[in-house]
Amino acid sequence: MTPDNADGRYARLAAAVEDAIPDTLRREWEQRALAEPVLVARQGIFSPAGTPVAYQLSFRSPGGQTSSATSWSDTQHDHATAHVLDATFGRADLESVAHGRLLFVRCTRGYLVGDLQVPARPDRLVIEVPYWVDVDREVVAGVRRLRDAGYRIAVPSFVSTAHQRMILPHADFVKIDVRDLDVEGHPVVSLARSYGATLVAEFVETPDLHQHAQELGFGLFQGNLLERAGILDRAGARPVTG
Repeated sequence: MTPDNADGRYARLAAAVEDAIPDTLRREWEQRALAEPVLVARQGIFSPAGTPVAYQLSFRSPGGQTSSATSWSDTQHDHATAHVLDATFGRADLESVAHGRLLFVRCTRGYLVGDLQVPARPDRLVIEVPYWVDVDREVVAGVRRLRDAGYRIAVPSFVSTAHQRMILPHADFVKIDVRDLDVEGHPVVSLARSYGATLVAEFVETPDLHQHAQELGFGLFQGNLLERAGILDRAGARPVTG
């Protein structure tokens, strides 16, 4: 059997299996899929005046919990990113999530270099380059293409690693864990803003940390002091096709 004949045979077999599924079973499956939760975590990012200007979106499992991302494989990171993007941009009524604000999403190498497709919403999506991505020339070129297409780029958890410094000239936002400021201090803050990026204070947990970040000139603020991450269930939003 030639490859073309084999492909045709498999296609006919798949079509026959599809046709053999009873309508009642198909409807039962569709109803079950609609009942399954489609969860995403959302935490506000605030201006100095306390106004929410953006949201951080993160993966949550159907049980509402997730294991530490530090132990995930590349495939698990890809699946988590796909879940967050599909749960938000892949469903109708995006504004019930965004409320007209920017949405920060950590994206894996596949999305950065173009092997995986990002949603065509540069007006809403801010692409974060997480610390676990090994940045090379291909990633930098991909980031430049995304930025040329109108997407904004963020570097989270900035501690001035070599990989982060490669992305820094192309970053619109740089996020720094303010709990580390006593250790990292002013040099890291100065480097982070050296290309004109807006600085985002992460993990603002106490009034003292909030005040310190303001004194250092951070432009945006994120953390439990301002808002704890809430869980959104997007199961009721119709999937967008085409």
